[in-house]
Amino acid sequence: MNVVILTGRLTADPELRYTQQGTPCTSFNLAVDRASKDDTADFPTIVAWDKTAEFLQKYMSKGSKIVVRGEIRTRNYTDNDGKNRKVTEVVADRVEFADSKNQGPFA
Repeated sequence: MNVVILTGRLTADPELRYTQQGTPCTSFNLAVDRASKDDTADFPTIVAWDKTAEFLQKYMSKGSKIVVRGEIRTRNYTDNDGKNRKVTEVVADRVEFADSKNQGPFA
């Protein structure tokens, strides 16, 4: 089973983009505190598509505390220099507000 649930804060405003087929997409990093007490954090890349991407762009901004549910995906691509690269991302299928002051819609 491949299910990831993360709680953290957006490190930047989500920017909505569209694929060549017109599908909305956004990606961003989420500051996720580790369970240790030394104030370390991880910054996984989160990718969202369709209505989830539109929701993020409309309602979330840098510093928003959110809960993301999704799955880990790894993909390969060739960079501009012709080198093969591998990236691991969390593809979100659900996003919710985690701040009590922002209890609104969710996607």
